[in-house]
Amino acid sequence: MQKISETISHVLNPETSTQEPARTMASRSKSHSESVRSNVIQFDKCLEFLEKAGKEYISPKFRIWKEDHLIIFKLLVYFYQDKPNAEKHGIDLHKGILLTGPVGCGKTSLMTLLRFMLAPKEQYIIKSARDITLEFIQDGYPVINKYSKSAFQQTGGELAPKAFCFDDLGVESNIKYYGNETNVMAEILLSRYDMFISRHMITHATTNLSASEIENCYGNRVRSRMREMMNVIAFDKEAKDKRV
Repeated sequence: MQKISETISHVLNPETSTQEPARTMASRSKSHSESVRSNVIQFDKCLEFLEKAGKEYISPKFRIWKEDHLIIFKLLVYFYQDKPNAEKHGIDLHKGILLTGPVGCGKTSLMTLLRFMLAPKEQYIIKSARDITLEFIQDGYPVINKYSKSAFQQTGGELAPKAFCFDDLGVESNIKYYGNETNVMAEILLSRYDMFISRHMITHATTNLSASEIENCYGNRVRSRMREMMNVIAFDKEAKDKRV
């Protein structure tokens, strides 16, 4: 992690703690529109960091596209708890994030890189929905509790709920376990919703699915619960495939 530490110190405000880099960031950017101005986030520096980290950890060809600036800004507003801009953009800081968009638009890359910019206690765990279903085939129903009711860790002397980002939600399919068909991710999401209500367990996800496709895949109840516990931040449906 030495390189990423050097990158952070280079692109972020040197007077800011590396543990919580954006808490005291003041925007000095004059090159962006009013929609990406903040007294909490130094947006140009964050973009520089994300691009450098992307080249190092994802692909040497990685780049930040101008058309994605507003999406990135909204994500930063959420993760750095910028209350004025959260209100402006309709983001509930007490919910998680559902990042939607077409295949290859950069959802997974952004959620991966943003973790580097958070304090350790605020970082979420990224887990592929497909990998979880394969884990379920091997280990059975305890996997559902592993990612929901049992998803706690010791933090500061007390148990705190683990935040997960379920990547590519919807690419997994219903599987049969000893003859019983189980929608594993639907069960996990419903259980995490219960924990969101009782213990403020935060859930993030990325998906290529539209709202109607989510309902077809998981049912109306899951779609409704997801709406209650996640902010939808959406790439344009015509967003380019950045892997090409």
